[in-house]
Amino acid sequence: MRIAIINGPNLNLLGKREPEVYGSQNFEDYFESLQKKFMNAELAYFQSNIEGELIGKIQEYGFSYDGIILNAGAYTHTSIGLGDAIKAITTPVIEVHISNTYARESFRHQSYLSGNAKGVILGFGLKSYELAIQSFFLV
Repeated sequence: MRIAIINGPNLNLLGKREPEVYGSQNFEDYFESLQKKFMNAELAYFQSNIEGELIGKIQEYGFSYDGIILNAGAYTHTSIGLGDAIKAITTPVIEVHISNTYARESFRHQSYLSGNAKGVILGFGLKSYELAIQSFFLV
């Protein structure tokens, strides 16, 4: 099973940015723990603050991987292009958010991704990624 994790803007600051919302662990360390936990899967990771680079990675992984986990950060609420990229590929995408976006500002209640995603997991901290990986192993 080949699964790609794609993180969007400001997620490179995990561990430093608003730890009361996003926790104190950086994603690189967390990703290493995921690789150890899911040794039966090949996990790839990409992060960018640039919308076009995220779209490029979705297209790159979107016909050859078994699953994509996408945390598009703030682009979730603004990017029709990311939503269209998800719609255009054959690989299923799980939309993930560390925080419960519905418990935050009202603009975060809108997602341009959800309608094209296989599912959405939010509000479980970094554990949201683990839950998304597990979902690809479900029948």
